[in-house]
Amino acid sequence: MAVTEADFAIASGEFFSLLGPSGCGKTTTLRMIAGFETPTEGAIRLEGADVSRVPPHKRNVNTVFQHYALFPHMTVWDNVAYGPRSMKKDKAEVNRRVDELLEIVRLTDFAKRKPAQLSGGQQQRVALARAAITEPRVLLLDEPLSALDEHLRIQMRQELRYMQRELGITFVHVTHTQLEAIALADLVVVMEKGKIRQAGAARDVYASPKDRYVAEFLGGQNVLSGQVQTVNGHLAVVAAPAGTGITVPLTPGIHVDKGDSIAIAVRRDDVELVRPGAAAADGTASVPGRVTAIEYQGYFVKVMLDAGGNEDFVVYVSERKFFGNPLGVGDAVLATWPVDVARLLH
Repeated sequence: MAVTEADFAIASGEFFSLLGPSGCGKTTTLRMIAGFETPTEGAIRLEGADVSRVPPHKRNVNTVFQHYALFPHMTVWDNVAYGPRSMKKDKAEVNRRVDELLEIVRLTDFAKRKPAQLSGGQQQRVALARAAITEPRVLLLDEPLSALDEHLRIQMRQELRYMQRELGITFVHVTHTQLEAIALADLVVVMEKGKIRQAGAARDVYASPKDRYVAEFLGGQNVLSGQVQTVNGHLAVVAAPAGTGITVPLTPGIHVDKGDSIAIAVRRDDVELVRPGAAAADGTASVPGRVTAIEYQGYFVKVMLDAGGNEDFVVYVSERKFFGNPLGVGDAVLATWPVDVARLLH
């Protein structure tokens, strides 16, 4: 089954993101909400009513697809007006509503242009206005930014958030791009193989992943595995890949005993790099490593280490700090972080 365990609620007027890799079930979930797929079990409820067997055109749910499917022979104005015109809405009301939507999406000056005369970002705004003009209860967005270049994606993230607030419509957004989801959504659901792995506010999911899958998929975290050496009160010491002991605070709800194999997550921007021979500060944990690669990212430098595990250990170092005392590939370092920032994973 494409989706086996997906149980969630979306508040009215919320920006909601389904996040996961290709094949995880997020688009199937979107299609079930839209009415293009019928669930074999469970129910799709809109404002309390079960619409699982209601056809798409009777749900008052609109979809903006990855490829905007604008009518190439129509002007921007006519594209937006198409829906209410086909529903035989009052002409004066259609004219007023189209003008209002074009102002919200900042395309009033482009009303007489054809889609081919617009940029990718402008075409997307036309598609959004066309979907929103019938005042759907829910607006579904299927990978809406994937066809745009990086600069436009960043710009359109802000545009999408602005439009969602202006329109006041519930947005359900599907993406495989982690930054897109956490930049846009009030609530993020991370999916894998048809199941929800974690749901919560964007910052909570990013900063406090519950398990290894979420930590590694969202990025920004180093995940280390090891065997528990000792448990003392609210702390445990874990045998690190390089042989040193890592102290980690225990997480409420996760019981560990000596000898258990566990995983811990440490944010990449919480890690400091110390030269060999320098003492680590009190209250810190550490692993030794050797620099394998360095990538300049603009405002920070991404330093990758071989720390004895199966994966690279990654550290984000501020640009000024790195170039004040630069490292080179092959240099030995000690990666350190405050004990209380590490997180025990399920």
